[in-house]
Order: sequence, then C-alpha cells, then structure tokens
Amino acid sequence: MEPKEKIILTGDRPTGRLHIGHYVGSLRRRVELQNSGEYDKIFIFEADAQALTDNIENPEKVRQNVIEVALDYLACGLDPAKSTLFIQSQIPELTELSFYYMDLVTVSRLQRNPTVKTEIQMRGFGGESIPVGFFTYPISQAADITAFKATTVPVGEDQEPMLEQCREIVRRFNYIYGDTLVEPNILLPENAACLRLPGTDGKAKMSKSLGNCIYLSDSADEVAKKVKTMYTDPTHLQVSDPGHLEGNTVFIYLDAFCTDEQVARLTTDYQTLQEMKDHYTRGGLGDVKCKKLLTAVLQETLEPIRQRRAEFEKDIPAVYEILRKGCEVARQQAAETMEEVRRAMKINYFEDASLIAEQAQRFAGKA
Repeated sequence: MEPKEKIILTGDRPTGRLHIGHYVGSLRRRVELQNSGEYDKIFIFEADAQALTDNIENPEKVRQNVIEVALDYLACGLDPAKSTLFIQSQIPELTELSFYYMDLVTVSRLQRNPTVKTEIQMRGFGGESIPVGFFTYPISQAADITAFKATTVPVGEDQEPMLEQCREIVRRFNYIYGDTLVEPNILLPENAACLRLPGTDGKAKMSKSLGNCIYLSDSADEVAKKVKTMYTDPTHLQVSDPGHLEGNTVFIYLDAFCTDEQVARLTTDYQTLQEMKDHYTRGGLGDVKCKKLLTAVLQETLEPIRQRRAEFEKDIPAVYEILRKGCEVARQQAAETMEEVRRAMKINYFEDASLIAEQAQRFAGKA
C-alpha cells in the first residue's frame, strides 16, 4: 500500500531504566527526527505487554519501569507535543491484529528468526519452556508497526530480522486480502559505532540483564566509576605498549559519543579523535588518559538529561497524564487501521449493509 503520510513508530520494553546503548542506538535519533519536521506523525511506545511474556511472575517490575522509561524519554527530549508517547497494553487493537497475523506465519519461520533465537538463548529458555507470547514476538511487533501505518522504524541493527519478518507479513496480508497495510523501512544509526554498543565489560551487547550498562539516569559519580573499570585492550599492559582499537570498549564509546571539537577542548594534546587513536596504537598513551576523556564526554552528554529528568520527577502525575493522552491518540489511529483490516478480511459483518441485504434476499427466496 502506498503510504499517504510519513510516520515513525518505535519503542522499548520497560524492563528497566534505559541506558546509553538505547540512547546512541535510537533515542538520540528519535529526538533529531522529531525535531526535523520531516514526519507527519511519530509514535513511541512502551512494549509492556511484550515485556510480560518473560516477566509474567514479576508484573510489578514492568509496572514500576513504565514510569522509569517515560522519564527517560522525556529527559532525552521527546516532546509529547510532537511525538505520541503511549503504552502497548492500553491499545487492545494490537492484540486483535496480532491474532490475525498468526495465521500468516509458520512456526518454522519464527524459529529461523535470528533475533528471536538470540533473545531465547540470553534468557535461558530451552525447548518447550519458551513462552508462546515471547516466541511470537515478531508477530506482535508487526502488529505494533502496521497498526500505525509506520513508514519508518528507527532501531538498532539487531532488530533488522524483525523488520524483515514484518515486511513479509505485510506482503502476505496484502496479497491475500488486497492492498491494505503499509510496508515499513528500517532506519539504522548513521554512526557505525552506534549500531550495537557493547557493554562496559566488552561483551557483545549492553544489556540490563548482564549488568554491564551505563544508565541515562546514573549519577556523575556512578558514570565515572563505571568508566574506570571499563574493558580496554588486555594486551596493553604498559603505557609504552602499542594498543589495539578493535574490541576496545573505550574507543568504541568515544566513536559513538565524542566529536573532534570535544577532543580539542577537553584534552591538551590532540585536535581530533583520530590523533588520539594513532597515539594509542603506536604506544605511549595509557588507558587512564583515554578513560578520562570518555568520562568528560559522557558527563557533557548525560548532565542535561539528568537535569531534565529531575524536573519531570517533581510531577509524576503529569507524566502519567502525558501517557494517558498519548494512549487515546494511539488507540484512535489503531482503531482506524483495524476497521480497514476487518473490511479487507471480510469480517466487518455488521457494517456491511450489502452483505446483510444479500443474505436477506437469499433466504427470502427459500420462503
């Protein structure tokens, strides 16, 4: 279906506070896109229903983190006057749409989804212990995206398989029922270092469950402490030793956050980040100095976010009101899409006057 509007849809599972991996992977870009004026509508949601699929025995965890994530959204600069912020579970049309999409996807296709396989391994699910709701996450995500006719989904590269499965569902639905749904495009971070920020321990991904995160709401002292213990180059034992950049968490973070202007302003020896990298790789530059620069850069990024968060924390009822109003707007949009879906699937029995008249005539002929 040819989209009439340019629409963004993206979100996060409220299983904990958001971290700097979320920020460089999508949050920073969301704010830029919101303020660009290029898009007609922007929907950003908390996927609390999906979070419950692997937290079913701990709903309070999800309940508490809904407000934490909302505060992080607002602190980063998402503006409810420009972006619709809402909660997934409050839009029942998403559940209905997921139910219909289940008929369009095979079990084997879900099993081949690399993102699903990775998430299952991370959570320690084995064989038949996988919750059905968690296993069918790609279907639920497709409903989230298509209910709002999103044309663009800004996410990290780990979500690309999910977007491809969404596109498959859209194509199959439109092939069977007619041109109804909009096929979305993924929008990846432009900075390669932001595609998948590793954890502070050097693990492949920053993850709340692995405890290797720097949170957006961390205090300045907490940030400094975490940077001090950050994984670098294990072979760089002496300052004089040549250092390696590949897999070096400090330099990956500097690539994601640091500008040459900051390097020139915050150090006395370098004008660009590349100059610092060159010095490190030839030897003579210690990890402590590199971590000092990273700490300063992160503090400059996070301090305004911490300050805005502190202001929003002063009026929590107002934050819930923002979410409530966002849910109203989101539900209206999802309901309009569902009407089109039901019409296409021919399950709009009571609004189809021609169907009722046709059946009345058919049975009248039997009298």
